[in-house]
Amino acid sequence: MQGIVTNIQRFSLHDGPGIRTTVFLKGCNLRCFWCHNPETWSPKPEIQVFPSKCIGCGACLGVCPQGAHGMVDGAKVYDRDKCVACGKCAETCYAEALVFTGKTMSVDDVLAEVLADRPFYATSGGGVTLSGGEPALQLDFSYAILARSKAGGVHTVIETDANYAWEWLEKLLEVTDFVMTDIKHMDSEKHRAITGVPNERILDNHRRLMATNKPVVFRTPVVPTVNATPEEIGAIAAYIRDLAELRAQSGSPAPPPRLELLPFHRLAGDKYRSLGLDYKAKDLPTPTKDEMAAFVALAVGYGIAVKSG
Repeated sequence: MQGIVTNIQRFSLHDGPGIRTTVFLKGCNLRCFWCHNPETWSPKPEIQVFPSKCIGCGACLGVCPQGAHGMVDGAKVYDRDKCVACGKCAETCYAEALVFTGKTMSVDDVLAEVLADRPFYATSGGGVTLSGGEPALQLDFSYAILARSKAGGVHTVIETDANYAWEWLEKLLEVTDFVMTDIKHMDSEKHRAITGVPNERILDNHRRLMATNKPVVFRTPVVPTVNATPEEIGAIAAYIRDLAELRAQSGSPAPPPRLELLPFHRLAGDKYRSLGLDYKAKDLPTPTKDEMAAFVALAVGYGIAVKSG
């Protein structure tokens, strides 16, 4: 069984408990305009282009079977419409001005990297985290990685947007120890405006999660013009409080859900340019420490556990 992976990040500290290996899978069904990982949006491999690194050697021109690379008035140009993402140009570009993103890997390939760090997981309470993109879009591949990890004694986490059929999530929960999921906005129409999809299916899956025995952490990226107001953060905190009450009523043995508030950072501009995408968040400020502290205090006032990233 094979899937498409954008990156495997070892020694991660922010993607679940302990020291973790985070596997970023390609393909996402949301289009959050501030996303830090736009290279995970498309389910297909892509070429990222970083012109500032180009040394003008011309090696890519000779290997591209589609003629996507050329010279115009002495300047190197790239025609993304001609590109079929075969990766030959990136293989020849030792300056890393061309980067192939979206590697086809087998479950065995992924597990070889995940299981190599078992001693660190054992001492820190860590394990493997599937992220993206959206892991559920490669459902069988994700399930196999998680199942094989658990069989090897490794703790498993999924980071998910929950925007898909409950049956998909239910399947992944069979081999998942801990769930991290986003909540970006409570208003469905604004959610559609900022992510491309409404939130009803997401919220329904959240409610279903409360009846399971899985610990759940909700993550909210605090983004100016999106949700960085007391009213919007308060609405999210009230929602998490209501979910905690729902979990208690269900009799689930799992702890109440927690909330993480993560300040937006303007770090992804080069990624967007490398993919030929417009970075619509390029002018947004990062919330200050004082602003984040105020949002955390506000959310804590709803009687929930809150952490700021």
